Amino acid sequence: MKTEIVDPSKIFFAVQWLKKGEPIVFPTETVYGLGAPIFNVTAVKKIFSIKGRPSDNPLIVHVSSIDEALSLIDEVPPSFLLLAHHFWPGPLAFVLKAKPHIPQVVSAGQPTIAIRMPSHPVALQLIREVGSPLAAPSANLSGKPSPTCAKDAAEDLEGKVALIIDGGPSLIGIESTVLSLAHSEPTLLRPGQITKKELEEVLQQKIVEPSLSPDAPILSPGTKYRHYAPQAAVRLVYNREELRGPCILSRFPLKGEKLLCKQTLFSEFREADRRKEAVIEIYCDPLIETDAALMNRLLKASGRG
Repeated sequence: MKTEIVDPSKIFFAVQWLKKGEPIVFPTETVYGLGAPIFNVTAVKKIFSIKGRPSDNPLIVHVSSIDEALSLIDEVPPSFLLLAHHFWPGPLAFVLKAKPHIPQVVSAGQPTIAIRMPSHPVALQLIREVGSPLAAPSANLSGKPSPTCAKDAAEDLEGKVALIIDGGPSLIGIESTVLSLAHSEPTLLRPGQITKKELEEVLQQKIVEPSLSPDAPILSPGTKYRHYAPQAAVRLVYNREELRGPCILSRFPLKGEKLLCKQTLFSEFREADRRKEAVIEIYCDPLIETDAALMNRLLKASGRG
């Protein structure tokens, strides 16, 4: 994948900070992550403190190989190996039963672990050189839009972390798909770039979607709390005639409108906040409504998801 050239010294210093137990910000193909080695409990707790993240919201663990993932999983369903060989490295996270030695802080006290293998070369290099999987939620203050460039991460976390690595703009722009293989049936916990249909075609079986109650345990990030939200109110509009402006995102922008797509959504949210917009209107045309990953983020940002 195409990325910005990263100064090798940045990688060196990032590895040193991580080994000392200091979280750092690094690029992935989805969004920028705030990472720490999973077996350094003090460092992982710093992630929650830096972000202001609720302690019952689990973290996704990033690995550099399937073998590394297997060292963290207590029960390995054949479906995991099938899907991992097909989609990894890439924007797909699995929720699986965790081995007993996984720190409880990583999984928010649940018996499961969320794991993915990123495709960004900087992320993979960091994991290999640190010699440990990295727990890494998005590198933003909790609830705000995820950062898709180093500038946006710095806007939230400058002075709160030891280092921010600039790896250029994120290729995908939204968080990973999350699929639970810890349920009795494969269960889609969070839609993303890899679609339910694509997963079903590889698995050759149906994937279910849970109807989560407020009291259900949280197995994946992005399923309970208000997420991805700018300071401006987000208003979803399904009829173009009802758009009022002045801040409008749409799939085919007219004069003055901004482009609505997964790659630019979070950056547009942040730009609107920099302009002190009070309301961001999203024109949800019929095609947008069929995009499960994008609609998930829009509904969460508007407080309706």
